[in-house]
Amino acid sequence: MSDSRVPLPVTRRAQLLDALHRDGTVRVSDLTEALGVSAITIRRDIAQLADEGLVERVHGGASLVQQDGALDDDDVLASPASRLLPSGMRLGILVPSLDYYWPGVVQGAREAASELDMTVILRGSSYEAADERPQLRRLVERLGADALVIAPRADVPAAAATAEWLHETGLPTVLVERTATYGPYHAAMESVVTDHALGASMAVRHLAGLGHERIGIVVARQSPTGPHVHRGWLESMSESGLDVDSTVDAAVPDSRSQEWDAELDAVLDRCLATRTTALLVHADPEAMALVQRWEDRGLSVPGDLSVVAYDDEAAGLFSPPLTAVRPPRRSIGRAAVELAAARLADPDRPAHRLVISPSLRVRESTAAPASS
Repeated sequence: MSDSRVPLPVTRRAQLLDALHRDGTVRVSDLTEALGVSAITIRRDIAQLADEGLVERVHGGASLVQQDGALDDDDVLASPASRLLPSGMRLGILVPSLDYYWPGVVQGAREAASELDMTVILRGSSYEAADERPQLRRLVERLGADALVIAPRADVPAAAATAEWLHETGLPTVLVERTATYGPYHAAMESVVTDHALGASMAVRHLAGLGHERIGIVVARQSPTGPHVHRGWLESMSESGLDVDSTVDAAVPDSRSQEWDAELDAVLDRCLATRTTALLVHADPEAMALVQRWEDRGLSVPGDLSVVAYDDEAAGLFSPPLTAVRPPRRSIGRAAVELAAARLADPDRPAHRLVISPSLRVRESTAAPASS
């Protein structure tokens, strides 16, 4: 049985319009308390009224549509995305790790949020999380996030339902290093990603330019980045006329797995059997572990094997310092916040999907192959 204290949709929207006529603008947070319904419900009401041309969606709420069609100078000169947001807007950030890769993204996001006078609410998820909706719901409903910058899992059964739920909230949501779609027509969610395939291609072309012909690849099996790195390796090997079947192509488990040691040894055995002279390895921990095991066999880097790491979290600190592909982590975080702010300023603008290029840092772990 429904709760008689909760207003019916028609009545609720009438009350919303009454508040707008009285106050000019309304905030979602105020209406949820006054009407006793969720923020998602209020945003749906605002969206419907906006579709009917009765209100205009603004950051955090709605305002009455101006009946006078005249624009002032500020409206003419400034696009909605460039207008300053009101102070104190709350940005919810959810990332799968707070100790590897993601701190750089969060740093960039914090910098951009500070410039926009936005308050950051940071939460960490997990690469093992099966459903992140409970954490996202807390950010939205309990902590009052006005916008979200998140990196949800895309490889779990709940991924599609999470994307639909995010869309239904009506909140500006930007995915970082992830992409997703929603609805029957697979509309794209806003996202900012690194061109990981390009990064892998840069590594292959660097190694090929040194004279390597057998360039293998090793990726972390559970990483969502791995498939993109592998695709870039495959495409650039083909474009360079190099044979992918005569070298190493491996995916290794997490370092906590019981198979970790055996699978790393199998990679090195395959390098020797195929006379592979160079490896692209995602990520840094896998690259460093392989180099150590290679040296334990009495072989050298880069003398007997050139190695390029992917991520560059710790590659430059290793001995020898590893050549590495560096994703633009801070730029990813900054761009995501700027997209979220633009959406807050202009709720009806088209969805934007940004792709940012990584860079290659050449160090001491790559050199021309030894003479045969």
